[in-house]
Amino acid sequence: MHGISFIQDLAVILVVAVVVGWLCQRIGLSVIVGFLVAGMVVGPFTPPFSLVTNVERIETLSQLGLVFLMFAIGLGLSVRKLRRLGFTLFLATATGAVLMYYLTRLLGVALGQNATESLFMAGMLMVSSSAIIGKILHETGANNERAGQLAMGISVLEDVVAVVMLTLLTSLVPVGGGEVGAGSVGVGATLWRLGAFVALAGLGGLLLVPWVLQRMSRVADEELQTLGLAALLFSLSVLAQRAGYSLALGAFLLGMIVAETQQRNQVERTFAGMRDVFSAVFFVSIGMQIDPRALWAEAGLIVGVTVFVWFARPLVVTVGLVMVGTAPKDALRTGLTGTPIGVFSFIIAQLGVGAALVPAKFYPVAVGVSLLTTLVAPGLTRHSAWIADWVLARQPSWLAAWQGYYYGWLERFRREQLRNQLWQLSRARFGQIGVEILGVSGLLLFSGQLLEVVEGWLGRDWGFVRAPQIVFWTGLGLVLLIPLVAIWRNFSALALLYAQVSTEGHPRAAQLAPLIEGGLKSLAGAVLFFWLVAMLPVVGAARWWWWASAGVVVVTLLFMRTKLIYWHSQMEVELHSLIEEGGGRMSGTTAPWLQPHGDWQVQLIDCTLPDLADCQGRSIEDLRLRTQTGCSVVGIERQGYMITLPSAKTVFYPRDKVLLMGTPEQVWAGKKILGAVSGTIARESLFEEVRMEVLIVVARSPAVGRTLGELSLTKSFGVQITGLQRGNFKVLNPRAEDTVQAGDQLLVLGALAHVRTLKAWINEPRDERLTWA
Repeated sequence: MHGISFIQDLAVILVVAVVVGWLCQRIGLSVIVGFLVAGMVVGPFTPPFSLVTNVERIETLSQLGLVFLMFAIGLGLSVRKLRRLGFTLFLATATGAVLMYYLTRLLGVALGQNATESLFMAGMLMVSSSAIIGKILHETGANNERAGQLAMGISVLEDVVAVVMLTLLTSLVPVGGGEVGAGSVGVGATLWRLGAFVALAGLGGLLLVPWVLQRMSRVADEELQTLGLAALLFSLSVLAQRAGYSLALGAFLLGMIVAETQQRNQVERTFAGMRDVFSAVFFVSIGMQIDPRALWAEAGLIVGVTVFVWFARPLVVTVGLVMVGTAPKDALRTGLTGTPIGVFSFIIAQLGVGAALVPAKFYPVAVGVSLLTTLVAPGLTRHSAWIADWVLARQPSWLAAWQGYYYGWLERFRREQLRNQLWQLSRARFGQIGVEILGVSGLLLFSGQLLEVVEGWLGRDWGFVRAPQIVFWTGLGLVLLIPLVAIWRNFSALALLYAQVSTEGHPRAAQLAPLIEGGLKSLAGAVLFFWLVAMLPVVGAARWWWWASAGVVVVTLLFMRTKLIYWHSQMEVELHSLIEEGGGRMSGTTAPWLQPHGDWQVQLIDCTLPDLADCQGRSIEDLRLRTQTGCSVVGIERQGYMITLPSAKTVFYPRDKVLLMGTPEQVWAGKKILGAVSGTIARESLFEEVRMEVLIVVARSPAVGRTLGELSLTKSFGVQITGLQRGNFKVLNPRAEDTVQAGDQLLVLGALAHVRTLKAWINEPRDERLTWA
C-alpha cells in the first residue's frame, strides 16, 4: 500500500497548494509564503492537523519537486542570456557574493558559531531567490525598470553562484560528520572538478540534446517528445548525483542546455504545467519538514538574521554595482529589491542538517528568514526610489566626490580597453582554450566511472584479456584528439600573434619573432604535457595497455590531422550557431531603450492574457486602449516571437505577453482591461464536429445555375466546397467560376450544424429560398 500512500500524500499537497494559492492571490501575498506556511500546518509536526506524516515520502516529494524547479530555473538562464548580461554584471555579482560571504562569516563569529556553521550560514544568505524576486517584480510592475532588470539579472547570476556554493559544500562535507575543512579536498581542486564536469556535461549536452530534440520533433508527436525530455531530465540529474554532486546540478544544466535549442518555446509550453505542479510540491514539502515550534523557539535568531539580511544584502549589491560604474541610485534600488532568499537557502540548510554538520535550527532559520524577507520585499521594491533618494541625500560629501573621481577613472579605463587591439584579438581564443581544457579534464577525471560502466556492460575480459580497457582508452583517445588539436592550434595562433606584436618596430624583428614564437609554443607544449600526465588516472599494470591505446591514437593523429581540424571547425560552428541564433524574446532581455527616464514618470509593465480573456480576437484598434486609459501597446511576445511596435490592426490571442507603456496609473488600467475575464463570451470549439458530407443538388434548388463564387457558401454558411461531381466527372477543389447544376453532388467540409443548415437550404424549392447578405 506504499504506492497508495504516496499518491494520497501527493493529493493532499496539491489540494493544500490550490487552496492556499487562491487565498494568497486574493489577499495579494506571495504564493511561496503561503505554500511554506501551509506545509507547516499539514505536516507531521502539527497534530491534529497533520495530514502527511511519513518523513521519507515527504523527502521524496521534495526531491521530485526540486528536479523540476531547478530545470525551470536553468531554462530561464541560457548561455546567450548570460552573455547578454555582460561581464560587468558578472563582476558586480561576484563582488557582492564575496562581500556577503565574509560579512556572514563575521556574523557567525558574533553568534558563537564554529567554522562549519558559519560556512553554511554564509551559503544560505549570500544568494537571493530569482523565483521570488521575479514574481515580486512582475506583481509590482518593476520588471521593466532599470533597477528591476538589474535585480533580476543579479538574482539569475546568483543562481550560478548558489550552484557553485552548493557543489562546494556537497564536496567538502565529510561522510559521517565532522568539521568542514579545505584541507580535506581543497577548494581549488573542488572548483576545478566542478568546472570540468560542467564543461563536459555542457559541451556534450549542446552537441547531443539539440540533435535529439530535433530528431524527435520530426519522428515523434508532442507526447513522446515530452516523455523523452523527462527521461533526459532525470537521467542527467542521476548522472550528476553519481558524479558526486546534487540532483539539482544535473537538472539545472539540462535546463540551460535546452534554453539554447530551437525547441525552447515548445518545452516551456509543454513543461509549464509540470513546473507549476512540482514547484508547489517542493515548497509545500519544504514547509512540512519544519516544526512550527522550532520557528517560535528560534524567533529571536530569525529576526536578528533577517535584520542583518535587510541591511547587508542592499549594501553588498550596491557596492558591487557601483564598482562597475552603475549610478548609485539604481544600485541601491537594485540592492533593496534583491533581499529575499529562497530555494538554494533551503537546499543548503537541508544539506547541513542532513549531514549533522549544523544544528537542526538552521533549517527553520532558513525558512523563517525567507518568509520575512519575502513579506517585506514588495514594500521595499515599491518604495526603493524614495529610500534611495533619502539615503543618498545624507551621504558624506567626501563619498560623493570619491564616486565622481572613480567613475571618471573607470570611463578612461574602459576607453583604454577598447583601444587595446591585442586583448580584443586574443580574448576569444583564451576563452576557447579554457572551455576545451575543462572539457578534456572532465573526460579524464570521470574516465574511471565511465570505464566501470563499460566493464559492467561487457565484462572485464570480454573478447580477450583487458579488451574493454583497450577499446575504451582507444575510443577515448580518439575523442580527445579533436579538442587537443584545437587547443594546440589556438596556442599556436596566440604565440604567432604575441610574437608579432612584441617585436613590432624592433630593428631585428624578422629574426626575433620566430624565436619568441618557438619559445611560446615550447612552453605551451610543456604545459599541455604535464597537464595531461596529471589528469591521466591510469596506474600500475594498466599503464601498458594505455600506451598501446596511445599508439593507435598517435598514428590516427599523423594520418587524419586535417580531418580532425575540419571536424572541430564543424563542431565549433554548430556550437556558435546554437548560442548566437534567435532570441527575439521580450522576457529577460535588457532592452537598450530601458534607460533611466527621470521626471517623465513613464513606466513599462507586461501582462499575459488569460486563456479566457475578453479581449482575445480583438485588435488594438477595436479595444481602444489609448482612448480609454492613455497607455500604448509597444510590444507583444507570442509563442516566443517578438512583435515590436505592433500596428493598430494586430489582434490579441490567448497567452500573448503584452508590453504596455504609460504613466503608472495608465498601464495598470490597461493591464486590468487586458486581463478581464467575464465568462460571458461563448467559446465552444467546433473543431471536433468538422465533417465531410456529400449533398445532392435538387432540380428546384436555389443554387442551380449560379457559380460557386456567387453563392459564397463559405461566407454565408461557414462551409467549404472541396469537391464537385457531375455524372462520372469529378473535380477536387472546384473553382469559383464553376456553375452548380441540378443533380450535382457537392463534397462539403464544415461543422455539423453548418452542414445541416446548408443541406436544408439546398433542398428547399426555389420560390421559398432563403436570402442572405
